[in-house]
Amino acid sequence: MEISNSVKYIGVNDHAIDLFEGQYIVENGMAYNSYVILDDKIAVLDTVDADFTQEWLHNLQKQLDSRKPDYLIVQHMEPDHSAGIVGFMEMYKDAVIVASASAFNMMKQFFGKDFADRRMLIKDSDTLSLGEHLLTFVSAPMVHWPEVMVTYESTENILFSADAFGKFGALDVEEDWACEARRYYIGIVGKYGMQVQNLLKKASALTIKTICPLHGPVLNKDLDYYINLYQIWSSYRVETEGVFIAYTSVYGHTKEAAELLAKRLNELGCPKVAIADLAREDMAECVEDAFRYGKLVLATTTYNADIFPFMKEFLHHLMEHNYQNRTVAFIENGSWAPVAAKNMKALLETCKNLTFTQNEVHIKSALNEESMAQLEELACELCVEYHS
Repeated sequence: MEISNSVKYIGVNDHAIDLFEGQYIVENGMAYNSYVILDDKIAVLDTVDADFTQEWLHNLQKQLDSRKPDYLIVQHMEPDHSAGIVGFMEMYKDAVIVASASAFNMMKQFFGKDFADRRMLIKDSDTLSLGEHLLTFVSAPMVHWPEVMVTYESTENILFSADAFGKFGALDVEEDWACEARRYYIGIVGKYGMQVQNLLKKASALTIKTICPLHGPVLNKDLDYYINLYQIWSSYRVETEGVFIAYTSVYGHTKEAAELLAKRLNELGCPKVAIADLAREDMAECVEDAFRYGKLVLATTTYNADIFPFMKEFLHHLMEHNYQNRTVAFIENGSWAPVAAKNMKALLETCKNLTFTQNEVHIKSALNEESMAQLEELACELCVEYHS
């Protein structure tokens, strides 16, 4: 892939991986992106996962055309981007590593050495000239590790954005960007919205024509679309007006209530209704939808005098990722001593700016006339602005 006459893509696609970071399902694999800038001086930006180091070095050699790189810029030390550092430094004996102090500390932890005799220490706003290309380094701590720096190239207006603007999926697979980028963002970076906002504020002062992330496609069209989505996600605003119903069900009665509510919401004119069985669907996608929609309905049973396990796991994911600024409703089922709604609310009360609906649905074993009436009242409350 050629980004410009001077900037080349040298990354790799991984179709062997099943779980990214040991937890995120990636049916379409992953891309580990790396770039090289060819100028009077040559700079390589980041390496790749350990299983693909040789392929990456081969890609690099093809672009070098017998020249040798002067710098290896390490923006992020997560192993899917840093595992090739030692191999690179052994192959190119005169190259210098350019990285933050925190990154060099992590190199010592990962590799047992920090290349003290072959390194250039950089901090926020430092620059590096390659000839025609001038690089400016921008500190981006906790997007999504503390050592992260992004790099702005001012001649061609390229932002090398580290993990920001990344997505799941290899580059040789066609798929919707927003869906997998949203799931990636919420899962990988979502807790650190304030830090992403800080980076976006710095980026707003730059003229950017191309974004080169460490995962996913290079972005060079409609950049306002991608940046606007990052503004929404990182400020925890509602992306899509509608209701997401997340449920667990043991014998089908709670599932029935969730599906009846979804049907009624659609009848009342709710603009979008999504529903998911937490026991059977990808948990990361369910968390993604909770952040996407403005309203969330939690439907579950009391289990061992607490919350059904898949629902409890889901709630912990929401709390860990700073869930906020949403409306939440509860449906509980219990044949005796029901506590699920109370316990769910107690957990979520630690989140910021949540509004709980006035109406709740309390099912005793199976739906009856009373709980059906509660379901209707909840549907009307959730849709009041759509059918008033």
